[in-house]
Amino acid sequence: MKLDMTKGSINRHLIRFAIPLILGNMFQLTYNAVDSIIVGRYIGNEAQAAVGTANPLMNIIVFFIVGACTGIQVLMSTYFGAKQEDKLRKEISTSIIIGFLFVFVLSVASIIFAKPLLMLIQVPKSILSMSTTYLQIIFAGLVFTFLYNIYAAILRSIGDSKTPIYFIIISCLINVGLDIVFVVYGKMGVKGVAYATVIAELVSSILCILYVRRRVPLLRIPVKEFRVEKDMVRDTISFGMNTAIQKIALNVGKVLVQGCVNTLDIDAIATFNAVSRVDDYVFQPEQSIGNAMTTCIAQNNGAKKEDRIQKTLHKGLILELIYWVFIGTIIYFVAEKVMYLFVNDTENNVVSMGTSYLKTMAFFYVMPALTNGIQGYFRGLGKLNINFYSTLIQMIGRVVMAYILVPRLGVFGISLSCFIGWVVMLGFEVPYYFYYRRKQQMISEHAAC
Repeated sequence: MKLDMTKGSINRHLIRFAIPLILGNMFQLTYNAVDSIIVGRYIGNEAQAAVGTANPLMNIIVFFIVGACTGIQVLMSTYFGAKQEDKLRKEISTSIIIGFLFVFVLSVASIIFAKPLLMLIQVPKSILSMSTTYLQIIFAGLVFTFLYNIYAAILRSIGDSKTPIYFIIISCLINVGLDIVFVVYGKMGVKGVAYATVIAELVSSILCILYVRRRVPLLRIPVKEFRVEKDMVRDTISFGMNTAIQKIALNVGKVLVQGCVNTLDIDAIATFNAVSRVDDYVFQPEQSIGNAMTTCIAQNNGAKKEDRIQKTLHKGLILELIYWVFIGTIIYFVAEKVMYLFVNDTENNVVSMGTSYLKTMAFFYVMPALTNGIQGYFRGLGKLNINFYSTLIQMIGRVVMAYILVPRLGVFGISLSCFIGWVVMLGFEVPYYFYYRRKQQMISEHAAC
């Protein structure tokens, strides 16, 4: 279902777009959370640590793909807002072909270099083999990850964030079922967890493709008309790579922090894996509100409606802050109970460290709420380089502080390093926003004269 965000209530558009996106992302995260719970309870602490150490590397690759699709979505949303349907269809064709070929090569390279990369971040030898196996199976299914995300981006570009959630729900249920079959009953260990995830992603990609081809005439492109439009290649690569590199920069930071944590003991590694899952759940709604702002701003940018662009920023930031108050309060009071989801009742040290981390982060979650809103604004305007620079600054600040604080404070030091990273990020974004606004006003005044 199409949603034209160039008219009507901005608040209603943002909420209507963000809620399905939030639910979809939550179900997608459930893939990994269920993996962690089942691994921790039915395989063991070493397997939990193995999956945990593999996840940052997996996320670099997966979020590169997600980031590229998000960047391309900005182009599609702009064409849709400008009522340029022919350009929209050509962009879809170009991005699918280029993306598919690139991800195939990326998948092969990732499988080959999985073990050397794990060794580079100092994964303990006792869990290296399990981590490598898990990663290689996940990397073999990257094409399915791309196909789902590009078709979901296509739907979101025309304002439909609801449909992809149905396919994520189905694939999530399949993933949970296969986890139980492969791990609990089949005793396949981490292999079973990885196979369940890949099969679930395959299902979600097939369902998304079939829906677009059968139910959305505007986006239906006959196979014979699929081609790369040369005049669109530069923008497609530029928008896709800018956002993808931004996502990589963020997750490279996570890998470097993981390397720091890996110098501690197995309990610390297991704790970091568990709290990272919780962080991911908290961050997704903030990111989803930012993505709703991106689509709304991109459509209005295409329609040349400057007043609605600024209103979207202000209203979006208010929604981000409301969400932070809600989630921060919940996390603070249920932190200990949440930790017991990821470990058995005897892992008291892991629960204690994780609870301390989460109660601190409950206050700090306000920072990514603000940064995601501001990044949604710049992304919607196509100012992707600003988001890249701010993310790079945040990553450097976080990693440097992690290597200073974690050896002294353990897992608790990670929460402080995150906060410092967000502070320096806002220190770049906020002044640039006011500089950019003054510059645009001067251009408008000059044009009026």
